Amino acid sequence: MARLNYLELPVGDRARAKAFYAEAFGWTFADYGPDYAATTSGDTDVGLDAAPDRVAAPLPVIEVDDLEAALAAVEAAGGRVTVPIFAFPGGRRFHLADPDGHVLAVMQPA
Repeated sequence: MARLNYLELPVGDRARAKAFYAEAFGWTFADYGPDYAATTSGDTDVGLDAAPDRVAAPLPVIEVDDLEAALAAVEAAGGRVTVPIFAFPGGRRFHLADPDGHVLAVMQPA
């Protein structure tokens, strides 16, 4: 199974972004440290990343059952790994650039 399950947004001010999305769409967020917050609906959730090393553009995240198999398939299909596999609260993931240069992440839940 592979499905889009998350969208990570780089933000300059986490509190301001949380307030905007709460007011505009009624979303609620859980805080994960001082620089990160995310919706936790279980559907396609949204993360707000205010860390100094945050991604430069919105980052679609694809959920898979087998991260190593997905990594091999991405490389075989011509994708370029931009961030190798790493652990994060909730699982493990890697980032890739597709043949057109779009950056995405692939994650396997813990």
